Amino acid sequence: MITDTVSVTDALYSLDSVSNWSVRNDTEIHWSASNEASQPTDAEITAEINRLQAIYDGQAYARKRKVKYDALNQFELISDDAINGTTTHKDAIVAIKSEFPKP
Repeated sequence: MITDTVSVTDALYSLDSVSNWSVRNDTEIHWSASNEASQPTDAEITAEINRLQAIYDGQAYARKRKVKYDALNQFELISDDAINGTTTHKDAIVAIKSEFPKP
């Protein structure tokens, strides 16, 4: 997912990834299911958008942690810790987890 919000397209893929459909302007749905599946109702789509958005929002801490983890030169830190008997790598990881705790 590239954006911070879940779209109708995301919801439809989640509800039915097999049927043929298209979405125009995130509102106009063209449904042509070949497997006899019926098009989800607006209420079902809205509920799925809300469910997926809650999952996405609940993982914000993990996305923020990843940015910080990626900025660390972890292999060098681990190697230096092994040679020097230090805990620099472990301390950096603990600091990141403290900065962005799980909800």
